[in-house]
Amino acid sequence: MARKDAPPRWDRRMQQRLARGEAAALGELYDRFASLVHSLAHRVLGDERAADRVTREVFVHVWEHPDAYDPRQGPLRSWVFALTQRLAVQRLRATETAALTQGRDGSPEDHTEELERKVRRASVAARADYIVHSMPAPLRAALDLAYVQRRDYRQAAADLGVTEDEARRRLRLGLQLLSTAHDTATPGAPPGYGGTA
Repeated sequence: MARKDAPPRWDRRMQQRLARGEAAALGELYDRFASLVHSLAHRVLGDERAADRVTREVFVHVWEHPDAYDPRQGPLRSWVFALTQRLAVQRLRATETAALTQGRDGSPEDHTEELERKVRRASVAARADYIVHSMPAPLRAALDLAYVQRRDYRQAAADLGVTEDEARRRLRLGLQLLSTAHDTATPGAPPGYGGTA
């Protein structure tokens, strides 16, 4: 039996393959995470081209610094998310700072506060996306039925083929997970990962 704190085997193996410089490992990692990375970067930046650039930067960073990921700190997916969020927020800060100082009147403090509000909103939205992508499929399906397709818990239960109690449980758990998107105990770090470096 594996130790509870042992990292998943795939994560450890991938980190080792990247450290050996296996290009195939980078391709496999890209295939697995590129759409998540791009959607999270786009969520923060709101710009397709900027999200493309951040996606490239994330995978270049992973390729050039595979030892920056420590499997003992959490899943590789969480590390890639944290890296994406950090790089996207850096780009957002740089572009917004330039835009705010060039195009608006007011004090530098006003510009800084506005920028920080944008960064917080973008970070919470990206975290929520990450949580939804990472949650178990049954919880995601229940939330989709209730909040995207506008079904009540009875209709969701019928669509899912579960009891009404089970549908309510899935909705409650899904919402509890989503509520952690607003947690600021570890800014920039997704649930289950101890750092962003």
